[in-house]
Order: sequence, then structure tokens, then C-alpha cells
Amino acid sequence: MIVAERLRKTFPGKGKDKSRVIAVDEVGFTAHDGQITGLLGPNGAGKTTTLRMLYTLMKPESGRVLVDGVDAAAEPERVRRSLGVLPDARGVYKRLTARENIEYFGRLHGMDRAAIAERTARLAAALQMEDFLDRATEGFSQGQRTKTAIARALVHDPKNVILDEPTNGLDVMTTRGLRGFLRELREEGRCVIFSSHIMQEVAALCDRIVIIAHGRVVAQGTTDELRVAAGEPNLEDAFVKLIGSEEGLQA
Repeated sequence: MIVAERLRKTFPGKGKDKSRVIAVDEVGFTAHDGQITGLLGPNGAGKTTTLRMLYTLMKPESGRVLVDGVDAAAEPERVRRSLGVLPDARGVYKRLTARENIEYFGRLHGMDRAAIAERTARLAAALQMEDFLDRATEGFSQGQRTKTAIARALVHDPKNVILDEPTNGLDVMTTRGLRGFLRELREEGRCVIFSSHIMQEVAALCDRIVIIAHGRVVAQGTTDELRVAAGEPNLEDAFVKLIGSEEGLQA
């Protein structure tokens, strides 16, 4: 389980503007085990900054992150061992094959070769990677790079999974396959968080949705709860209404 408590993060203003820009403002939510929690919001809403604080790449200026009850600021290494992360920058090593990319990260997590080989085989099958597993990643399609990066992130069998826009730029068939894989992670009892700005994707996958706009949580709940709270017949209309609210709304 991952808990975000009143997270806040600011950045310096650009040019002559000395005031700080608020990227994330008092963001809080709970992502439960055995559920997919979606962060939904327009580009620039603060989703990626929030995720970076969750997986310890950034430190919040205030608030805290708890991963399975462990404070991420106090014990970041322990938290990282329990996380599998697909960041916004995929960053696979082009001179290595997909298998070698996965193995490298397994070794960084202290896994032995037999355990790495077993996990690689399972992930390759689940993500349909067998036909390119032993090819150098230079020249991979975006879908192949994304699958490699996901397998690399999950090689150590983490309980908690954080994915930043995992289907961004993927074709329809690759996206469908990835959605099925995320459902398998949920069925295994893992805590899954992913960000997106695609309404249909979030509605199809998520048990709970956290809507972020202008760095703030403006609403959270199930799809049905959000529709009822906004008084709209579908999630898209509810989303537009909720992010237009200055005061926000908690479902």
C-alpha cells in the first residue's frame, strides 16, 4: 500500500520571476494492495512530480510518503526495494539486448542469475517479448522499449508498481496487451499506480481515480462516485467539470 500525505513541491520561477512555482500542493491519497489507482489529469497538472516523490526521486518540501508503512524520507533504500517503477524517461541501454537490460537491473537488486532468468522468462511471456528478447534495443519501437523498461522495473518482483503514462505513444494492440498485464498485477495482489491523461484508459482499468489539476487533488473516488459527485453521465464530462472547479471536490 502507498500513502501520500499532503505532498507539496515547488520549483524556482523562470527568468526574472523570483517567485516559486507550485507544482504539487497538498496532494494526498491512498493506493491499496490488489487495486489499480489512476492519477488522471491534464498535461502539466503535477502527476509526474507526484510520482517522482512517491518513488523517492524527489523529496517533498512538506508531507510524507509511506510505502507499506515505511516512511520514504527516513528509509528510502528500503522503500526502493519494494517498488517497481516505470519513469517518464524510459532510458533503456541501446547497446544491450532486452534480456541484458533486465539482467543488469536484476543484478543491481542483488538477485542471482537463476532467479533473474526465471523472472525474465515469466515477464517476457506476460509482456509478449519473446520475439525481441535477445535483440539489441537500439532500433526498438516505442512499444518494445516500454515493455523492456517495464520488465526491467519488475524483475525483482516488487509488491508496489508505479507507472508514468505506460501506454503513451503505443499502438492499439500493444496498449491492449499492456492493459491485460496491469490487470494481472492487480490479481496478484500488488498495489499499482499509474498516471494518464487518457480518460477511457483510466475508466477501463482503475478501481479508484485521483484527479489532479493545477497541482491539487480536485476529486477522488471510483468512476461512478466521480460521475455522481459531478452530476454528469460519463467520466469525461465529470472530469471537465471537476478540473474547472476552483474549490475542488472530494468524492
